[in-house]
Amino acid sequence: MTKSHFGRVLALHLGLVALLFGLQFVLPDYHHLAMTRVMVLAVYAMGYNMLFGYTGLLSLGHAMFFAAGLYGAGLTAYYTDWGVPVAFLIGIASGFALSLVIGLISLRTTGVAFMIVTMMFAQVAYLTTTYFTDFTRGEEGLTMPQAARSFDLLGLHVDLTNAAQRYNLALGLLVVALVVIFAVVKGPIGRVLIAIRENEPRTLMLGYDTFRLKLVAVVLSGTISAMAGAAYALLFGYIGATFATIQYSIEPLLFTLLGGAGTILGPLIGTAAMFYMIDIASNYTAAYLLVTGVALVLLVLYFPKGILGTIRERWWPWLP
Repeated sequence: MTKSHFGRVLALHLGLVALLFGLQFVLPDYHHLAMTRVMVLAVYAMGYNMLFGYTGLLSLGHAMFFAAGLYGAGLTAYYTDWGVPVAFLIGIASGFALSLVIGLISLRTTGVAFMIVTMMFAQVAYLTTTYFTDFTRGEEGLTMPQAARSFDLLGLHVDLTNAAQRYNLALGLLVVALVVIFAVVKGPIGRVLIAIRENEPRTLMLGYDTFRLKLVAVVLSGTISAMAGAAYALLFGYIGATFATIQYSIEPLLFTLLGGAGTILGPLIGTAAMFYMIDIASNYTAAYLLVTGVALVLLVLYFPKGILGTIRERWWPWLP
């Protein structure tokens, strides 16, 4: 990346962060909450994009990583008095451990087999959440009390039920994810992951340990997804088995495809577009999924690589 391109990329990202920060002061209450959810779910989609967009591995089981963070953080905050920061770290650690184990097993397969294996593991994770109903309450889920959603850190009192603090924490989480993913994608590992996506046999022939590097991608992807799940549980105060269903494995795939696979900001744009597309359509018709489906078909026809992916291909090749 040349200096001029780096300057454009930096300006784009800083401008986006500044825009998101400023929106909180003008958005009405509903959209304030909606954008908070969009930012958290965008982090989930960005984690998925690391595996699918940059490494070329199609997973249908990412809900288990999101749920690992959700339950790891949520159950810790609900049943213990260890505090929100510790619960958040436990949620991330849960996703890291699960993604490491799942990666070691599932990466022994390729192609469609990898997709099916990840989906099977995700189904096991979902059934686990419904089996231990004494602790998780299954589909009903758990609503965390307000006392479990506040903490003191460095002399500051943080209340996760406060809309402004919740919004800014979600924005901070998004910034952390952007920095980490940008550093990885533009570093040596990121370049090799893209090489694996384009031609794994040739990458292997060049002497790279593709299994180890794909495992790094799975663990990084799963950990970022778990971070989003942990944040979702703590920021919105609810954990339930719904977040472990196949729907929540398909959603980040749709967000990524809509925004542009293999682009850093694509998942964020795709998440916001999909969220508001469904939200607006549902106000006019009960068949909002049909309307959304038609809109997605049209988008694929005119933006075959997603919104940002097509913009990069046609007009702005410097986009990361």
